[in-house]
Amino acid sequence: QVQLAESGGGLVQAGGFLRLSCAASGRTASSYVMGWFRQAPGKEREFVAANTGSGGTTSYADSVKGRFTISRDNAKNTVYLQMNSLKPEDTAVYYCAARLGIVTSDYKRYNDWGQGTQVTVSS
Repeated sequence: QVQLAESGGGLVQAGGFLRLSCAASGRTASSYVMGWFRQAPGKEREFVAANTGSGGTTSYADSVKGRFTISRDNAKNTVYLQMNSLKPEDTAVYYCAARLGIVTSDYKRYNDWGQGTQVTVSS
């Protein structure tokens, strides 16, 4: 099991940027697939991005391709989500999650979750 803690959320205007961080502890993050998900009020949790420990396999939701970038610093056991050109529809609580195995967009297949960080994009 790995413990995850997100940070970096906040309020930003449309067109702005934020960088979310997810610090992992308990196990080495490089052993895990790490993913970012988000959930807006009244909506189901949705996939944003994920990658393998080596970064060799990366996947993005179509809605964020070209705007968001997932990256890792395995020495710091930290995963990042750089979010550029933010839109009001990006407003949600953002969660990082971990699993062993392959990259998947199915949130039900992730075992460990952080507490979430709120991102609000104003128009």
